[in-house]
Amino acid sequence: MLAEALVRLLDPRPGQVVLDGTVGLGGHAAVLIPRISPGGRYIGIDLDEAMVAAARERLADVPPGVLTLATGNFADFPDCLRQAGLAQVDHMLLDLGVNSAQVDDPERGFSFGRDGPLDMRFDRSQRQQAVDLVNGMDERALADLFYQFGQEALSRKIARRICQARRGARIRTTKALARVVESAVTASGRRSRGRIHPATRVFQALRVAVNLELENLERFLDHVAEHLRPGGRVAVISFHSLEDGIVKRFLRAAKRAGTLRELTRRPVIATATERAGNPRSRSAKLRVAERLDG
Repeated sequence: MLAEALVRLLDPRPGQVVLDGTVGLGGHAAVLIPRISPGGRYIGIDLDEAMVAAARERLADVPPGVLTLATGNFADFPDCLRQAGLAQVDHMLLDLGVNSAQVDDPERGFSFGRDGPLDMRFDRSQRQQAVDLVNGMDERALADLFYQFGQEALSRKIARRICQARRGARIRTTKALARVVESAVTASGRRSRGRIHPATRVFQALRVAVNLELENLERFLDHVAEHLRPGGRVAVISFHSLEDGIVKRFLRAAKRAGTLRELTRRPVIATATERAGNPRSRSAKLRVAERLDG
C-alpha cells in the first residue's frame, strides 16, 4: 500500500538496513529488498505468526543473510534488533491496522462480512479476545471504549443495547454483535453514511482495545530516535485519526527536540488508481521523517 510513495520517501539504498515492524504478507519487503541489495538487511516483525509464515513463503527466493523474520510485537523492536546483532537501522516502517488476509478469514473475527467468532487478536496466543470485552465490560466502560477508540457518537446507546442483549445469552459471533449494534443505531434514527456499516466504529474500537494498538504505537515511537541512524528515515502508514494523531504529535515533538525532520508536511494519501484497485487504501495516511545528526 502506498508503495511508490513509500519507496520515494524512504529512498532506500544498497547496503542499508530496514526494520519492518508489520511485515504482514511481505508486500513492502518484496518492494524494498531489491532496493537495499546488495549488502542490505531486512528485519521483518509481525504479531501474527500466520503472517510471518506467509511472508517467509512469499520471500523464499531472497538470498541467505538478507532477510530475518520474527513473530513479535513491533513495540519490542529493540529486542529484535539486539537478537539480530544490530543497534541502529537506516529505515523503519509500520503499516498499521489489519490486512486483507486477516479480514477475509472469518475465524479471525475482524469483520462482520461473514460470521465468525468474536476474536480480533493479532497474536492468537494471548488470552483476551473481543468476546471477553463485549460480554465482560459494564455499560459505562463499553460506552467509553466505543467513544474513545471508535469515535462513535452513539456509544452510550450501543453499549446499553449490547448489555440488554447479552442478558439473554452471550454475544459470541461477529454477525450477532453487528445485528445488535445496527439495531441500536437504527433505533436512534441515524442513517448509515455512504458505505460505512453502523458497526464499523464499534469493531474498530474493540480491535484497538484487544491488541493495545495505540499503546504499542506510542511505545514504538518512543524508541525510534535511539535506534535510527542519522540520516535514516521512519515511515508510518495509519488508517484512522487516532493513530495518525499519535504519529503527528510525535513528529511535532521530535522536530522541536531537534531529533527528526518531517519529510511530509501533510500525510501522503493513495492515488485515485490505488484507491480504485484497493478500497482499503482510501483511509491510508503516510507520514515520513528523517533522523537528524543531533
